[in-house]
Amino acid sequence: MDKKYACYCGLYCENCAVKVNVEPAAKTLYQEMEKLGFEEIMPFFPDGATFWSFLKNMTTEGVCISCKAGSGNPGCRIRLCAKERNVEMCALCPSYPCELITALSNGYPTINHDNSILREKGWQAWAKLQDERRTKGVAFSYVKGGNE
Repeated sequence: MDKKYACYCGLYCENCAVKVNVEPAAKTLYQEMEKLGFEEIMPFFPDGATFWSFLKNMTTEGVCISCKAGSGNPGCRIRLCAKERNVEMCALCPSYPCELITALSNGYPTINHDNSILREKGWQAWAKLQDERRTKGVAFSYVKGGNE
């Protein structure tokens, strides 16, 4: 487990469905298109050069790292709050749980469980859980409508 992928809210970006599913698919698509010579013809498609650059970048840089590394929404209220309170992760904040995390947990049902592990058992237990999920190929994604 690499702490740079641990978000303030308690999500672990290495287990995001985009990292687990989309990035490898983008790499495959890029490689197949490159074999077929698409690099030379992409400028002739509307926005083709932009798409090709984006796709190529996804294969080398990925979509993002984590909010702590500067990815994601710079105006995220959880990020801003954690930085203001100088906490590494929300679960370690004296005010946890708060309305910001409660609202987020509607879309990410595992976040409360994961934050409880971090809060009660510490980093090693939380990291072990994230590593186990990654090994099994378990990814999280936003659940539209959440717990409604």
